[in-house]
Amino acid sequence: MDLILDDAYFMRKALQEAELAFEEGEVPIGAVITVQGRIIARAHNQTERLRDVTAHAEMLAITAASNFLGGKYLYDCTLYVTLEPCPMCAGALYWSQIPKVVYAAPDPQRGFKVSGGVLHPKTEIISGVMEEEAGELLKRFFIQRRNLN
Repeated sequence: MDLILDDAYFMRKALQEAELAFEEGEVPIGAVITVQGRIIARAHNQTERLRDVTAHAEMLAITAASNFLGGKYLYDCTLYVTLEPCPMCAGALYWSQIPKVVYAAPDPQRGFKVSGGVLHPKTEIISGVMEEEAGELLKRFFIQRRNLN
């Protein structure tokens, strides 16, 4: 019997990473990268911990996947991320030549679509996978943050 893993399965794994970010006081965004149905990289935002504005979940996952594969191109890989990538991450994804990006919630203010960021022209983009769950986690985080200030 073959186990069929779908986009929702891998997005749940990305949401687990986002929960870790939430617990660490980071903006709760998580990412996983798969190849042939196998997770090869997991990451969540670490901009506060590392004091690095580039330490987005996608950037850290790209680095981990590249290290795993032993090369800079992420051929045959899929990125699952809980929020639409920003232009910086879209640029890194462009250069990695990743063929598929799946994200949960749109980012109407800073996402690559509204700010002119570009993915590789051959990249398949799927949005809205577990959008509600990812959106609720982000809302909870920012409500909590406002109440602390």
